[in-house]
Parts: sequence; structure tokens; C-alpha cells
Amino acid sequence: MRNSRRAFTLIEILVSISVLGLLVAILLPSLGRARRSSRTVVCKTRLRELITGCDMYASDNDGTMVPGRMFKQSGGTENPANWFDVGNGLKYRPRWAATVGKHIGLFAFDKPSTTSDRQDYDHPSFVCPEVRDWVDERNAAYGYNYQFLGNSRRGNGRFYNFPVKRAKIRATSGTVVAGDCMGTAAGLSKHARLPYVNDGPHGLDVSLRYSALGNHGWTLDPPRLSAESDHGTGDFDSLRTAVDPRHVNRANVVFADGHTDTLTPVALGYRMHEDGRFVDLDPFEDVVHGPPHNGMFSGSGKDVLPPDRP
Repeated sequence: MRNSRRAFTLIEILVSISVLGLLVAILLPSLGRARRSSRTVVCKTRLRELITGCDMYASDNDGTMVPGRMFKQSGGTENPANWFDVGNGLKYRPRWAATVGKHIGLFAFDKPSTTSDRQDYDHPSFVCPEVRDWVDERNAAYGYNYQFLGNSRRGNGRFYNFPVKRAKIRATSGTVVAGDCMGTAAGLSKHARLPYVNDGPHGLDVSLRYSALGNHGWTLDPPRLSAESDHGTGDFDSLRTAVDPRHVNRANVVFADGHTDTLTPVALGYRMHEDGRFVDLDPFEDVVHGPPHNGMFSGSGKDVLPPDRP
């Protein structure tokens, strides 16, 4: 009997490989977009969890919004007045996210420390999936609208802006509470920004200490600042912080009413120079969109400056 089986010819194999290669080339961008979209959704879910914690913190503290970070009492780590409960132990001056995590059963650290000023977040809910290595509690992925909602830094014996009552937020659906933050690198051009440093600025020249992405990312400065308002790290020479458009040129933010959105920096009121540097104290006006404005940060919906330093 004659064998009817036939082998593939070289041309047929090459054609099949070419077709497969073409299909992969077509599908890869779609798969990439799907992965980015998935990370955006996960990020928004994590921000919603944190805003729930903010609400529960306020409910448990006579309507007071969580401070970005409580003022350091004398004695540093040796003073128990600087230790705060984060749900599974006491922590030395935790940032806002770790503080509210307690209220929703999310513990930022496996072993919170009363002697460490800088711990890495162990729980994934405190980290944006687009920047998985941004785990340092200071150089964090999510920044808090501390200047308007709870700035407990002190000067001349007074808090900058604390306590702030939740009832003071009139425009709840239009007030950003937290979001993706670039840190102080926002004050530099794109080409001048340095890669993320988990425990920076160690090892960096002092003149470059504000340049690393994520530096002091737990603070989210509003779009419009003044020479009298707070600024970034709080140091006199600090650059500003701003949102990080890490989700396909947009940033995820969560509002006081609990909803999240993915918006461009411009839509949030920020303005940028052509080199990508966020407008700081320098005079600038976008001929299309106008100057920076704080309408989505102030709590009232109005473009007002953040409180002056005392």
C-alpha cells in the first residue's frame, strides 16, 4: 500500500513561522496594554482601600483627618510619645498610609519598629504595581495631600495645618486625598531625574539628593505653591513634589468621596515646562490652560494657596 503521508516542505515551514511571528507581533502590543490596564486597576483598588482607612481614622478621631506624619517630639526614638499603633505593633512616627492601614486591617510592616525611621512596606497594598520597587515608607509610591488635609510639621511652636476636620472638606467629589507621587524629582527636568533609590539619599551628593524618583513620595504637594507655603521635604532648599503620570502619562488619584480617577497632571491643575519640570515657584502661564491651580486639592473647590508656614 502506498503511504499517503507527506512531510512539510521548507517553504511551508517558513510560511508558518512567518505567520506565527506576525501574529505575535500583532498580539504583543495588545497584551502589553492589557497588562498596563490591569496594573492601573490594581493601583486604583489600593488607593480606594487607603481612602477607606482615612475615613475610618477620621471617624475614630473626632472627625480629624490623618496627618501626613506626626511631629517629632524631643527624644526621638527613645521617647514613647513618638510611637504610634499601626495595628500589629508600635511604630516610630509612621507616615499616613501605615497609620490608616491599621483601621482596615492592612499592616504595612511585618514587624513595625520603634527605633527605625525608614522601613520597607511589606504589604503590597501600600505599593503601586507600576513601581513595585518603591517600597521605602519615605520614598513611597503614594503621596498624601498633606498641605491641605493634615500637615503636622511645626514652626514657631505651631502646627503648619493640623488638625484638619473632615467636615472642612466641602467639595468631597473634587478633592484629591492621595495619589501616585513622583517625589521631589518633579522639580527637575526629565533628563535630570535619577533612578529610584530605596533608602536615598545615602551615597548621593547633597546637591543631587532631591533628584531621585520617589524621594519623599509620601508627600504630595498641590499644583500651586508660594514662597511662604511648605515645600517637598520641608527643608528650605527642597524641590516640590507632584503627581507621577506613571499610568500611560496619567496618574491615579483618590478623592474624598472615595472614587478614583486616572487623570493627566494638567487636568489636576499642575503645569509643566517643555522639559517636563513641574512648575514650582517660577512664574509660568500655560497659554491654553492658564497657570497652576489648586481647585482639586483645597477642599473647597477654589484655587487657594496652601497655608503659610507659621
